[in-house]
Formats: sequence, structure tokens, C-alpha cells
Amino acid sequence: MGSAGEAPFNNYAAWAKEAHECEEKYKVDRKNGLSDAEVEKRLKIHGLNELEKHEGQSVFRLILDQFNDTLVRILLVAAVISFVLAWYDGEEGGEMEITAFVEPLVIFLILIVNAIVGVWQESNAEKALEALKEIQSEQATVIRNARKCSGLPAKELVPGDIVELRVGDKVPADMRVLNLISSTLRVEQGSLTGESEAVSKTSKPVPEESDIQGKKCMVFAGTTVVNGNCICLVTDTGMNTELGKVHSQIHEASQSEEDTPLKKKLNEFGETLTMMIGLICVLVWLINVKYFLAWEYLDGWPTNFKFSFEKCTYYFEIAVALAVAAIPEGLPAVITTCLALGTRKMAQKNALVRKLPSVETLGCTTVICSDKTGTLTTNQMAVVKLVAMGHTANAIRSFNVEGTTYNPLDGKIQDWPAGQMDTNLQTIAKIAALANDASIERSDKGYVAGGMPTEAALKVLVEKMGLPSGLDSGSSTDYRDLMGCSQAWDKTQRRIATLEFDRDRKSMGVIVSSNSGKKSLLVKGAVENLLERSSHIQLLDGSVKELDQMSKSVILDSLNEMSTSALRVLGFAYKDDPSEFTNYNGEEDHPAHNLLLDPTNYSSIESNLTFVGLAGLRDPPRKEVRQAIEDCRVAGIQVMVITGDNKNTAEAICREIGVFGSNEDISSKSITGREFMEHRDPKSHLTQKGGLLFSRAEPRHKQEIVRLLKDAGEVVAMTGDGVNDAPALKLADIGIAMGIAGTEVAKEASDMVLADDNFSTIVAAVGEGRSIYNNMKAFIRYMISSNIGEVACIFLTAAIGIPEGLIPVQLLWVNLVTDGPPATALGFNPPDKYIMKKAPRRSDDSLISAWILFRYLVIGLYVGLATVGVFVIWFTNDSFLGIDLSGDGHSLVTFSQLRNWDQCKSWENFTVSPFQAGDQLFTFESDPCDYFRTGKVKAMTLSLTVLVAIEMFNSLNALSEDESLLTMPPWVNPWLLVAMSVSFGLHFLILYVPFLAQVFGIVPLSVNEWLLVLAVALPVILVDEILKFVGRLTMSGQTSSKTSKHKAE
Repeated sequence: MGSAGEAPFNNYAAWAKEAHECEEKYKVDRKNGLSDAEVEKRLKIHGLNELEKHEGQSVFRLILDQFNDTLVRILLVAAVISFVLAWYDGEEGGEMEITAFVEPLVIFLILIVNAIVGVWQESNAEKALEALKEIQSEQATVIRNARKCSGLPAKELVPGDIVELRVGDKVPADMRVLNLISSTLRVEQGSLTGESEAVSKTSKPVPEESDIQGKKCMVFAGTTVVNGNCICLVTDTGMNTELGKVHSQIHEASQSEEDTPLKKKLNEFGETLTMMIGLICVLVWLINVKYFLAWEYLDGWPTNFKFSFEKCTYYFEIAVALAVAAIPEGLPAVITTCLALGTRKMAQKNALVRKLPSVETLGCTTVICSDKTGTLTTNQMAVVKLVAMGHTANAIRSFNVEGTTYNPLDGKIQDWPAGQMDTNLQTIAKIAALANDASIERSDKGYVAGGMPTEAALKVLVEKMGLPSGLDSGSSTDYRDLMGCSQAWDKTQRRIATLEFDRDRKSMGVIVSSNSGKKSLLVKGAVENLLERSSHIQLLDGSVKELDQMSKSVILDSLNEMSTSALRVLGFAYKDDPSEFTNYNGEEDHPAHNLLLDPTNYSSIESNLTFVGLAGLRDPPRKEVRQAIEDCRVAGIQVMVITGDNKNTAEAICREIGVFGSNEDISSKSITGREFMEHRDPKSHLTQKGGLLFSRAEPRHKQEIVRLLKDAGEVVAMTGDGVNDAPALKLADIGIAMGIAGTEVAKEASDMVLADDNFSTIVAAVGEGRSIYNNMKAFIRYMISSNIGEVACIFLTAAIGIPEGLIPVQLLWVNLVTDGPPATALGFNPPDKYIMKKAPRRSDDSLISAWILFRYLVIGLYVGLATVGVFVIWFTNDSFLGIDLSGDGHSLVTFSQLRNWDQCKSWENFTVSPFQAGDQLFTFESDPCDYFRTGKVKAMTLSLTVLVAIEMFNSLNALSEDESLLTMPPWVNPWLLVAMSVSFGLHFLILYVPFLAQVFGIVPLSVNEWLLVLAVALPVILVDEILKFVGRLTMSGQTSSKTSKHKAE
């Protein structure tokens, strides 16, 4: 694309200039258009009319990024070292060759799967930019070389091109309207600007400082023409269009995506873990340095160094085992599983999560920035009040109309004389039905309007009014024939001419002919304009009286009352037997036909009208939103409404749904987007308590609001449905798009899509997010406490100097497989019933408090003592707590011998008896010292089984942070009991399947040995129950002291 700097038309305010001035600036005239030579020249300067394709990161770069994580890097180093050691062991032809290679291969496999998932997620991130391109028009009708070219590829347009737009066309570039061919031109630009209705366009200039909604003489790329046709001048193409600016903003926002609160916590935890592992490894080496490095002192200086490479690698392996023990390898997989389960729960509540970490981010949301149209409101215009004439000229009747959708059966008219409509009400129904081009259809997404939303709302009103007793539709309440009443009115009258709406007279009329041939003019439009052109008023019984000043005042008072409630008001009027059309039936050679060809005649045709009534319409708020806003307030979440709609309408809706109180002074809380950008201290404006409203907001305003909130430490959820919302959706901590009304661009830029477009669904999803986070804390604490136990076990082994009780591949099995199911099952813990009554957690809250860390250090120390203790018990005792352990015939040694096992060769008369383990017989005739190497297999099996059993019982402790198992028993989460059974089942599998037992270096256990395991493992529950009890006492003491202090104050 050509550089913007070369472009001569950049920053030219075409909207503020007359049409002929724009033609002069762009060196073109509307009749001839540009020449081919000029088009070529401009294409070189401005480039093609298409959005830039930003090069994403290469796959290699994405793969490298997956290893930019502390835990992953520790694992990678551990895998490489263990692979080298396995290779070294293999060179020596050791028996443990298979098991040594299993460990590094499993770690590499974990890292590869982790990288694949990460790359797949990130390669999906830029789909929003692709979806934006689909919004662009593909073809355009252009005038070039004084000829009209239909179907020209839109990407070949250049600034200065003359383009013709018709109904249904997608606007191909940002363009200045030169002249209207039809009397009116309306464009649906809500997806770009946030306006709830199609916007009327004109060729007249507007002030230069106008915002995007105020540029009435401009049409923008990606919007759609819904009414009329016109000639336009292309002013901006490609990335210089408003759509292009949104594209740039999305790209910028995607560059500044941050890690989720949980990811930050885990990274911090990873860094702390790295330091801990490093310190413990160094400590283990220092404790054992005497075993592989010896020296003598001569004259005070160390000499005669003796170094044992075999011993050095042995203790190096212990250090690697420490690293494997300390890292919760299963944590990434369990977190992903828990989040995936969370997404399924949310999908059942109509919240479709596109990016897994969003589930957790939702839980700490502190601010929800919501769009108004379509999220807080239904995005379906509805008549809410009908005003008809009374018995006298100064009397009116008001009817409240229920319902908020295009479904004719949604609500009814209160106090309605069903089947007994008086003449005045019949006339209103007839005008609303016949002076109307809209339709209602039933689709998969519910009831949808065809045509203008205001006209569709009037059609729904006609159905709710029903039919007078003499008229019958036969199927007015049948779903298959939604418009039964309108169709019945259509049968009584035939439309022969339409007087299109225009901005000057602000009305639309139709001339109809009854079955008897009588002509009538039916008009609807702005109440003030209709009253100016009305001379009479129709009363309840159908009689017509002169419209005097008193009657006019009564009607205008009613209009003002509705306008102050932010209703859009339409009036209804008619004229019987318009003189020029008495015998006109649509013939082109009739004199009246020429009158209709010139829109300037419409005002005079629509004169001497008889006024019959008025209706108030609006885009109504959703029924459930008020309660959802109240739920947010209780949950400590601030709600801000950011809309492209006008200020009065937005304020009225915000008062109605509870963002503001009905009588609250909101002068400082409701401002426009432009006022916010010009505010001397925008940050302080955002720190106000309670709801805030930003109206007439543009995409850049939304982005700035989100950016400032994030800078202030808030966790921001942003909702939106339009193209204009996409940059802010991308920038927010969690972007929420609408599933029904949302554009593909908004959906692709979002983290979550609402299947029902409903604000209350967000609140339900926040509750689910909080619950999921609590459960994730439970299993993270569980896994970390298990790892502390493993580290304690290895550290104690090295510190005491006994043979290695657990090898890395066993630790890996425990961390990945046996710990995995219980950790995942903790994700199913039932939610706290007060979860939405608490303030949101701070995003920098620690995962593990000082007390919890102390608790798990105590538990970890017990795990270490238990696993090392059972190893020592087997070698040194033939019974424990009355459990006989001598059944396998193994020899006993003293604790001192066990500690100095590496000096075995120097012991005199040391012999060992053979012992049985399952079907295997272990003998040591050739080398009794081998008893401490291959002979330790039974003791290792006991250590591993105790570790597995303790971690299963410890998962019961993790059910609640503070509650006792007596008040929160295991069956509150039956999935945990299933998971424990699965983990024990897997452990039985590796114990009793010979091939797997060989891989993991273990042997089957007898019944007595299982009793020993349970005797050593079960006390972990008692230890944690005591710690929980102390924690509860401390907490209640702190709470009571805070309460008494508060009372004293």
C-alpha cells in the first residue's frame, strides 16, 4: 500500500465542504468520473482499496515462545540432563537402561504437547482481522471515462472515483454523498458507530468538528444502504477508511495482550520454585560432597584430592530427581482440563468461551464495560405507549403496550377493548398497517424484522391491537401467519402510490384505494410536523372536529412527556378523498402521476390532514438486566455503559435498568466520548463510585477507557457487537461479543461469545469463573503440597545418607498420572453459595498465603518422614505397630549400616539372606553389598506406595481450605472419590503387571505390607485437620478483634 504521506487528499474534511468544492479538490466531475490514466496514477499513490495483511509470527517463533516459561525451561533442562545420564548408564550396560530413558522421553513428550496446544491457540488469535476483510464490499458501480461500469472490483477504487449506490449495496469505501437520486437515503451503520437505527444521509455539509455519527453527508466502508440511491465521491480507501482505522486498532490491541492473572501467578511461582530447586540441589551436593570428593591436609593445605566420577553422577541424578520432584509436571494439563470443564459449564449458561484462560480471568473481573444497544436492550424497536383521541377535542387516552421483541404474542396492550375497537383506534391501526413497508419473519434467531425497525414495531403493534368485530383475518394468532391483522387491513385497501420519507417534511405517506374505489391518504411521521399540516382531529367515535390551539397543546404535552422518557414518537394522520387523486389508480399518463414524481410536491399533498393519534417507541431494556446490574453491585463489580447512541436515550435506559438511581444527579457521571477525551483528568472520572455512562462513543474512546482502567489495576470485561467494538474487545482483559447480533469481526476479536446476547449471562459467567478459580486454587495447592512432600523425601534421603528411595521416573509417574485425576476432580468442587456476595479478588492476590504455605510445609515434612521412614522400617525392623514384615525372609540391618551403605565392602562377615518379592527371588551370594542397590526394590516400592496413598488422602484435605472433613465430607464431590479409585487402580496396574513393574523398578506388595502403607499414610488427614482447626481459631480471633475495633470506632 502506498504511503499515506504521499497522498494529497489525506486529512481533507470533505464532510465540511460543499459537493462542488469536493469535486474540485479531487479533480473530478460527477458526470464523467476519472480517466483510466488518472486511476493508474492514483493507484500508485494510494494503493489498492483493501485492508493490510499483517504478517503473523512464524511457526518457529511461536514454538520458541512456548518455552518462554520458567516451569517449562526447568523441565527442559531436567529432561536434557536425565537423557545424558541415561545415555551414560546405557553405555555401561546397566539393568535400569529402559527406566532411565522413560523419564526424559516422557518429559519431552509433555513439552511437545504443551507447545502444540500453545501454537494452535495463538495461531487462532488474529482471525478478527480476516473477518474484517469479509465486511468489505467486493464490487461497485463506478462512473469512469463518462461511462457507467457495473461490477468493478471494489479493491480497484481510488480517491476521486464517482460511485453509484443503490438499496442493498455494501458501501465499498468512505465516500462523500454528492447528490441523492431518490428523495431519501438511509444507511445501516450501527455495526461501525453503535447507533440503534438506520441513519438518514444528505448531501449538505456539516461542521468540520462533527463526530462520526454527525457526518450525515458521508457513507462509510462496510455499512449497508437500506433505503434510496445516490451518487458519491470516494474520499478514502483501504487503511485510511474508518474500517481501516478499526483494523489498525485491532492489530495494535493484539500486540499488547497481557498474561491472565493466574498465568502471572504461576510464572511468579515458577521463578520462586527455580530458586528453591537451585538452593536445595546445591545443599544436597554440599551434604554429599564427601562421598565423591576426598582430600588430605598437609601443612594446613588440602592435597591428594580423590574424585569418584561414578559417585558424582549418582548424586547428580539425585539433584535431577529433586528437580523432577519439585516441578508439578501435571499442573499445565490439569489447569487446561479444569478450564475446559469450566467452558462446558459456561456453555450450558449460554456463554461460549473461545480462549480457555478467559474462564479464570472472569472470576476477578472488577469492571464490566457494556454496550447498550443489543446487550442491555433487545435491539428490537417496540411500541411502549399508544395515545389516541378521547370523547372531546381536548381529551386523550393512553395505553401502555407490553413486550420487548418483534414477537406479536410477546405481551399485550393494557386496558385494551379487544374486539370492540372504536373508530379512532381502527384508523390508527389502519395507518400503522398500510403506511408501512416492513415485515416480521420467524427465524432460527427468533423474530426478525424485514425493513425499518420502527415500521416493524408498528406492524407488531397492529397485531397486538387485533381487528375490529367486522374484520376477520382467520389466523391472526397463528405462528405461520404472523401478520394476520396487517394482511386483513391490506385486503380492505390497495396501495396505489407512496410518498417517500424525507428529512424536510419528516413524514411518509401512502395513497390507498378501498374496495369501493374511495381514495385515502394515510400519513405517519414526526408529531410536530403532522400537527402543522393538520386542520382537523378525529375523536373516539370517528367524528371530526377542527384542530384548535387547546387540542394542539394537549397533544404536544403528551409528546413532550414521551420525549423526556427517551421515546421516539410517531404521529398518525389521514385525508379522505384527496382532490388530485379522486380517480387516480396508478396510471403513468394521469396528471396526478407527475405530481408524485417531484418530492417537493409531497408537503402540499400532505396538507389539511386529520390527526388521529401518536405512538411512543424505543429499543427496550431486557427484562432480566435490572437484576443482573443489582447482582453486579452486590458482587463488587462496577458497570459502565459505553454506547454510540445519543445521550438522552442512553440516560433514560440507564435509569430504568438501575445503572443510575431514578432521581440520582448524574451530571458528573454521564458524558459523551468526546467530553471524556477532552476531560482534564480522565483517570479521576473513571474512579467515581457507582455506574458511569459514555454516550456518542467512537472506537478510539472505548479503547482509551479500557486502557486507562487497566492502567489503574482494574480487570476489565468489555462487551460489544459491532465492528467498532472490536479494538476494545481485543484490548480488554476479557472481550465479550454478542452471538446473535454480533458481527463476525467482534466474535473473532473476543474471548467469549454470548449465545443469547444477554447481559445477565455475563453475570452468571462471572459467578462460574469465581467458582472455577476457587477450585483451581484447591488443586494447585494440592499439587504443590504433594511436590513439597517429594522434595522433603529426597532431601531427607540425601541428608541422612541412605540409599535412594525414589527414582525420577517414579516421581514423574506420581506427578503426572496418580496426582492428575484427584487434582482434576477437585475442579468439580461445589461452588460456594455466597460466591457472588463477595468483592472480586484482586488480580495480584497470592495463590498461597503465608499460613497455607506453612501448613503445606508441615504436611510436606510429614510426607518426607513417612516415605523415608517406611524405607528405613523395612530394612531395620521385622514388625511395626504389630504388623509382621518378616514374611518375605529379608535380612535386617542396623540404621548405622543403612546410613553407611557405601562402605559395605569394608564390613567383615556381612551376609544377606535371599528374599521373595512376588514371583521373583532376590539372592546376593556373589555380592552381599548389592542388597543396598537391587535389594532395595521392596523398600522403594513401599516408599512409592506410601507417597501415592498419602497424596490420595491429602486430596481429601484439599476439598476445602479451612473446613473440616466432618463438615465437608468427601461425598460432597463424588468425582474425587472416583478419581482416587482411578489413581489407586493405576498404581495397582504398575505394581502387578510384570512388564510395567520392571519399567518402574518396583515389585508386588503383600497384604501386611499394604497394612503398613495405610498405617503410615492415614495420619496425614489427622495432621491437616489439626492445622485447619488452628487456622479456624486464628481466623475467628482476627475477625472478632476487627469487629470489636470497628464497634469501638
